[in-house]
Amino acid sequence: MSNKGRSTPRVVCCAIPIARSANKVLVITSRKRPNNWVLPKGGWEPSDGMLEAAASREALEEAGVRGKITQFVTTIPTASSTYHFYELDVADLDAEWLESKERRREWVDYTEAIRRLAWKAELAQGLSLSSLAPKR
Repeated sequence: MSNKGRSTPRVVCCAIPIARSANKVLVITSRKRPNNWVLPKGGWEPSDGMLEAAASREALEEAGVRGKITQFVTTIPTASSTYHFYELDVADLDAEWLESKERRREWVDYTEAIRRLAWKAELAQGLSLSSLAPKR
């Protein structure tokens, strides 16, 4: 995989939106591959300041999620990007949001989320290290 013209890998911040009481995670459809599911994620921007702020911003833009980042999960480096995962406890979902015309969202349990994210290994791996993962 290439860095797409960058000299260093892209910094990607990923939210794992969780409904604690229901033990569910919110997944969204990919814009590039509308039949595939992803977690809200996107590039860190200098205006974000901290990485978790970028994860929270991406969750709001891509999924209409409002809530609180509760913990850092992991960092996963790939050839083109470095992914930083954060759990986000969902307080509210906006009925309309920035990308609502381009994406679907759905609450699913951990097993179903892992199945839907399996096509993108780093996303499934990030979720598998979260507090939703069954204890071994």
